[in-house]
Amino acid sequence: MMRANVRRALGVFATLCALSACGGGEELSGSVPPASGVSIGGATGTELAEVQVLHQGNGAEPQSLDPHRSEGVPGSNIQRDLFEGLVNEAPNGDLEPGAAEFWEVSDDGLIYTFNLRREARWSNGDPVTADDWVYSLRRSLDPMTMSRYTFILNPIRNAEAIAAGQMPLDDLGVRKIDDYTLEIQLEGPTPYFLGLLTHSSSYAVHRPSIEQHGDQHTRPGNLVSNGAFMLGDWVVQSHVKLVRNPQYWDDSNTVLNEVWYYATEDQSAELRRYRAAELDITSTVPNRQLGWARENVPDELVIAPYLGSYYYGFNVTQPPFKDQSGLRRALALAIDRTIITQQVTGAGQLASFGWVPPVNGYEGQQMPEAEWTQAEREDEARRLYAEAGYTADNPLRTEILYNTQEDHKRIALAIAAMWKQVLGAEVGILNQEWKVYLDTRRQKIDTQVFRGGWIGDYNDAYTFSELMLSTSGLNDSGYVSPEYDALVRQASREANLETRAQMLQQAERLLLEELPVLPIYFYVTTKLKKPWVGGYESNIMDHHRSKNFYILKH
Repeated sequence: MMRANVRRALGVFATLCALSACGGGEELSGSVPPASGVSIGGATGTELAEVQVLHQGNGAEPQSLDPHRSEGVPGSNIQRDLFEGLVNEAPNGDLEPGAAEFWEVSDDGLIYTFNLRREARWSNGDPVTADDWVYSLRRSLDPMTMSRYTFILNPIRNAEAIAAGQMPLDDLGVRKIDDYTLEIQLEGPTPYFLGLLTHSSSYAVHRPSIEQHGDQHTRPGNLVSNGAFMLGDWVVQSHVKLVRNPQYWDDSNTVLNEVWYYATEDQSAELRRYRAAELDITSTVPNRQLGWARENVPDELVIAPYLGSYYYGFNVTQPPFKDQSGLRRALALAIDRTIITQQVTGAGQLASFGWVPPVNGYEGQQMPEAEWTQAEREDEARRLYAEAGYTADNPLRTEILYNTQEDHKRIALAIAAMWKQVLGAEVGILNQEWKVYLDTRRQKIDTQVFRGGWIGDYNDAYTFSELMLSTSGLNDSGYVSPEYDALVRQASREANLETRAQMLQQAERLLLEELPVLPIYFYVTTKLKKPWVGGYESNIMDHHRSKNFYILKH
């Protein structure tokens, strides 16, 4: 049953306002004055500020700083500063050496040999050796670690069986050749393997501190890391403070001394802090306030393509969506994505009828109805809705779950109104704080429809395909399809890139036929960045390391 206040909100939403003007947060007015009339970077434009401290908005409170247990963008942003993988990403997104100075790949593509930096140190001064990587990759896959990201490492020999508890950790295809040489053996040729090594599930962790502190090893004073920064402070629902790591092998080329990440789920509050110069970079810009930003601070507004898919997931393990692909399609067709992307979000997002966003070497698939008019889609939606047994006297009653954030609320209200208008469905909306929301999704007990956003972990179509494997720890729809699993697994071992793409396309078409997920749009990133922040460069992954940033005199 819908809550009364939600019912009233939807009524107001449908009858009194245009979608472009609705949503939380206050309107902004007035321009932003220049920073005291001082030129950025001094006389030369390149002079550095005396105080090298960066303040960044970071959205929700990070779920964890343990790279093998965390999920979500907020934690990943911080972990890229704390930890360094075997492979790094340059500011433009290109892959470059990280903890490994260089590597070699066998002719058959099955064996990667990494030569580690001999000057690399943990933040407590211990050397970073091949033993650390062997231990860490085993730990990431150990069922006792309870990682939901084990599927990322599936290309490594025996990884999937080990994560399922079917083989011992010692059988993982990772071995130490000597203290500074690491060998990784794969199940099959994996063209994106180096890219996935930028993901936190592949990071090394400091075994002695974990064994000493257990679950408290990520707390200030306990966390030992190998990145350019180390943990200085962590105040929940306030900030995470990082300080420069003098033990880092490339510390001489690090400029910032501190980086502060602020957990602010209220986007309008984050924008206010940015306007007050309390933040140098925001995590995003509220969609409702993009017009203000374009008019008043156009040179500080950063909008860039982003390898991500915004979708709604259906819990297909329980009614009303279990064994009801027709009902799921009815809801998918009843959404007017043009209104969502042009009037509700309005930052240049691409309306999507497919699962995989544009990536190199892959032609994304679409629902057949993508070529229809919206009127035709809505007619078919009503037919499928009736075929599923729902009428005006017996409407579908369901609820949309989303994590607390202004723009997610606006989209949920818009979609709930569309489902009401087109189908007569009775739809409630429910928001939860980030960690609670993730836990609710994972349990698959109290969810029917949930907001989802999947950001690629590496620039390849497979990072989207593997999410919906029946064994994926992040498959919160509960989707199980032996045919889909077989296609994706075959693709993971296929050396011929054209054949591999065809397998993944066939899997995507199957997913779009059964619709355990409802595609809505492909992301762009929107941020505000102060002109005195140097070294920032947009990339398709929206991955940034604070080591590359600096503060200009202002």
